Amino acid sequence: MTTFVIAHGGGDVGWSWHLVAEALQAKGHTAVAPDLPIEDESKDLTDWAKALTDALPSTEDVVVVGHSFGGFVAPLAAASINAKALAYVTAMLPAPGEAPGDWWDNTGYTDSGLEDKFFHDVPPDLVAEAQKRGRGMSENSMAKPWPLDAMPNVPTHFILCTEDRFFTQDFMRKVVKTRLPGTEPVELAAGHYASLSKPQELADLLANYAR
Repeated sequence: MTTFVIAHGGGDVGWSWHLVAEALQAKGHTAVAPDLPIEDESKDLTDWAKALTDALPSTEDVVVVGHSFGGFVAPLAAASINAKALAYVTAMLPAPGEAPGDWWDNTGYTDSGLEDKFFHDVPPDLVAEAQKRGRGMSENSMAKPWPLDAMPNVPTHFILCTEDRFFTQDFMRKVVKTRLPGTEPVELAAGHYASLSKPQELADLLANYAR
């Protein structure tokens, strides 16, 4: 069956995807979500992508998933192994040569003004655990340009979380239209951390990309 390798978001850990991994494994797939070296100033996005591919048991039949800041990492991994598919989940979509720190201005991002932008629909026990596991981000990762000349030439999908208060759906639709032309987002009624609030529903959507 298919192996899913997941690039978690900024300041995060692979643990945030453990429920989705379990749901995918129940469907007969393999799922890995390694902790990326996001705090290491000696590592750049290419190293983060290598951490993803190094976690794979095989590079055959792989779907690469990128969540939030992981959108800068997942396409690098997908390109390096010629992945079966690439799936973004409410993710940042990079442009060639763009530093992650410039993405916000370049895309016209504005704060939604809403409270609890990340965990408003996540069960309290999972919120507490997620917050305990939070990490910092290296300055190097924000300043170094994204190295690809274009998005990888693999089947590409975008899961748009309609209740996301951080990357609101109206904003994300504009980004997808501009940076993934021809890709129609698939909607999921969930907030930014759909992996913790709607893991089964998210796994169901991701499993479609294994076919």
